[in-house]
Amino acid sequence: MRVLLTTTSYQDTPGDHHALLESQGFEIHRERGPLPESKMLELAGQFDAFLCGDDEITTAVLDKALPRLKVISKYGIGLDKINVEECTARKLPVLFTPGVNHTTVAEHTFCLLLALVRNLVDSANAVREGQWKRVTGNEIWNKKIGIVGLGRIGQEVAKRAIAFGMEVHGMDIYWPEAFAKENKVTRHENIESLISTVDVLSLHANLSESTKHLVRADRIALAKPSLLVVNTSRAELVNMPDMIAALNEGKVGGYATDVLDEEPPPADHPLLKHPKALITPHIGSRTYESVPRQAMRATLNLVNFLKGEKDVIQANKF
Repeated sequence: MRVLLTTTSYQDTPGDHHALLESQGFEIHRERGPLPESKMLELAGQFDAFLCGDDEITTAVLDKALPRLKVISKYGIGLDKINVEECTARKLPVLFTPGVNHTTVAEHTFCLLLALVRNLVDSANAVREGQWKRVTGNEIWNKKIGIVGLGRIGQEVAKRAIAFGMEVHGMDIYWPEAFAKENKVTRHENIESLISTVDVLSLHANLSESTKHLVRADRIALAKPSLLVVNTSRAELVNMPDMIAALNEGKVGGYATDVLDEEPPPADHPLLKHPKALITPHIGSRTYESVPRQAMRATLNLVNFLKGEKDVIQANKF
């Protein structure tokens, strides 16, 4: 049984998941993902299982990987890099790990937001360089936050926003009625209403055709010019050229993101040194607590599926 392991968080972080995987007697081939389609095409056809991160598993990759490939075990919850519809049509199970990283990502969301409003990175770097640079920031108390996607992560962000004294607004096609009522979350039916109301927009939606470029020029035009956008979900939720133009033209106050359209980004990516941007290298769920939880769930999914046991979480039903 040959397994392709690509997720770097899984490989780099200590935990019991390593021992469980090693104990199975698999032949494990390790790569440093996320891998583009071209690299996946080189590897496809040689493995019985993928234990993957955000690698591009396209129709072409599936064509080459099957029939040998028996299962895909995704480390994480975002499935937009996998052609799940095609996997379903070919009866290829796609397993994933919901419910293991929501607190970690919510914490990182507030890490980005607080760093952005208080100019934390620039101020700390200036002191390190011997400058006593005292830049005036802003509070988030009494500000309105709009949360796109009120699943597990979005709800954890809402709880933290309430603790900071923020007024919470939200949008989700699957509205959590009980949670919203208990926490006094104001519902918006569309992004236009939400973005025109709030001071902070925090993105926690899955990437799909309906959410791609959810934040774009015509919608940014409805927002306050001081709007702060925080993205710990998927880069493609934001139209990058439109965001860069808005930052340059003073139509957005700041953009803090843990995800980029190209990772790692090229040295000349216009956001890297932008004074109104704050970027972290896709580490929202990368903690010593969260990674072992997520890695163990991904490993259990894989091992249990191959043994025919029921304790698996499958994203596609057929």
